[in-house]
Amino acid sequence: MTPTHLVAPAKLTTSLRIVGRREDGYHLLDAEMMSLDLSDGLELIEGEDGLEVRDEVAWRGLPGTAEGEADELATVPTGSNLVERALALCGRRARCILTKRIPSGAGLGGGSSDAAAILRWGGVSDLAVAVRLGADVPFCLIGGRSRVRGIGEFVEPLEPLDAGGMGGPAGSAGSAFLLVTPRVHVSTPIVYAAWDELQGPRGEHGNDLEPAALQAYPGLRWWRDVMGAATGQRPRLAGSGGTWYCEGQMEQLVELADQIRAEIVAGRESALVTVAKTVGLPEAG
Repeated sequence: MTPTHLVAPAKLTTSLRIVGRREDGYHLLDAEMMSLDLSDGLELIEGEDGLEVRDEVAWRGLPGTAEGEADELATVPTGSNLVERALALCGRRARCILTKRIPSGAGLGGGSSDAAAILRWGGVSDLAVAVRLGADVPFCLIGGRSRVRGIGEFVEPLEPLDAGGMGGPAGSAGSAFLLVTPRVHVSTPIVYAAWDELQGPRGEHGNDLEPAALQAYPGLRWWRDVMGAATGQRPRLAGSGGTWYCEGQMEQLVELADQIRAEIVAGRESALVTVAKTVGLPEAG
């Protein structure tokens, strides 16, 4: 059978306010998110079983790993991945080869976007169903640029930036985003717990979770400062972290990305440093 190829775009959270809390403990959000051209790839062979994951995240600076060298093929245990849960929710059977280019624990919604790609392929469009897989899955199912509320189940599409829309804290049409993601897995539940322990701080830079992420993962400050020194901007944290981003014009950001990569190598650190633009949702093929 001919494989079906799916693309799962990363999501960038450009603003995030916590506006309440449900009785079950889930936090209520008012956020803005957009899809990026950094993406995972999924190859599905319907009627077969199995899930394989290839890690092709373009880490830079990890000692002993050449730039662009992929990690060894990894096999994910049955039932441990959102892809398998999404297939079960669709009532569909397929073998999946998942190529990861979006880091896990980065605040970029990689796993959620993988699940959303499966839901779209399976014909599931109900956001109330999608949120059962995770708070970011409804947005990733819609894609583009949206205002997201509730625990993630209310998604209001907004005008795309490339059509002249203004992205609130993330600015103008035609712009791109420089992303720096250290090789640190940031746990969203841990960050929310830190926000509660800090008694609900309001982030000064459009993201209420930033103070909590810095409290829970102090090493994120070093990456923020490296990026800030290179760009002359105050980097923003994407969602619960740990990706920092700045906005600018593509040509300038590509040069800055090369500068930051060189600093990472010199410091023997490890991170994904990339430049991305906003996109809509691709068609399956």
